[in-house]
Amino acid sequence: MIKIEASTLEDAYARAAAKLTCSVTQLQVEIVQYPTKGFLGIFQKNAVIVARCIVTDNADEAPKQTSQKACETIVEDTPAMVSQERVVMASSDTLVVESVDQVIYNDTIMPESFVTDQKEEAVDIKAYEDTDVPHRSNNIDTNFFEDKRSVDEIAQEIDAKINALFAKICFDIDTIKVSAYDSETILVEFTGKDAALLIGKEGYRYKALSYMIFNWINSEYNMQLRLEIAEFLKNQEESISRYLVSVIENVDRDGRAQTKVLDGVLVQIALKQLRDTYPDKYVAIRSTRDGLKFIIINDYNNY
Repeated sequence: MIKIEASTLEDAYARAAAKLTCSVTQLQVEIVQYPTKGFLGIFQKNAVIVARCIVTDNADEAPKQTSQKACETIVEDTPAMVSQERVVMASSDTLVVESVDQVIYNDTIMPESFVTDQKEEAVDIKAYEDTDVPHRSNNIDTNFFEDKRSVDEIAQEIDAKINALFAKICFDIDTIKVSAYDSETILVEFTGKDAALLIGKEGYRYKALSYMIFNWINSEYNMQLRLEIAEFLKNQEESISRYLVSVIENVDRDGRAQTKVLDGVLVQIALKQLRDTYPDKYVAIRSTRDGLKFIIINDYNNY
């Protein structure tokens, strides 16, 4: 047991371990005085400890080695009864060795609760082969080998559904006509006394109906939509055709041009007509900062 004085407890611990030639973890320390910094160097006190080294007796290692050897088991190649030694710690800190008999199965020692002495039973393969497993059909099974329906068949189905939908509408309209416009487009025509009311001011009702019907037809049948209400679409196409005459002249003269700001369905009509007129040029829709749309026509290497 030694007495150490140092400026800090950590320094005192280190010095005690060095003098006793042992690890800090093996020290048994009693702190006599805690260190204080004082005030402006006055009343400063060092740490004072009394330490001694806790020596581990070599005799404690002997039972551990003996117990490790006692716990080792030898596995033989042939099935037999093996006596395995189990170490039990008694209340008086003494080691008691018990002998436990276990059965070896496939060269591995396992408790009896995991294995049994029953013989393996032969599996009746025919019983499994003759078992009928019920099959639940679904839409994938029924539609996997189904031939793709024609555009006319799709148009007939849309015709029935859309007329049933608008049957209770408050407007006085004729029966809605649905037909195939081309291989990828369905033509839906609204006619009647109040059909023009479905267009709305500046075509806002036309835009809403076109958006809703297109989303239904495209998601359900993967088809495009051409919506005609009281010849509204036809009149818009004629109006755009007259306007595009000057735009086409600019393209033919300068090789490039752009349209004015077009709204709603007009930009789509103009885009289709310009792409039909200039299949070898870059024709695309552009937007202003305010979200307004116009069309540019240019060569592919200059856009």
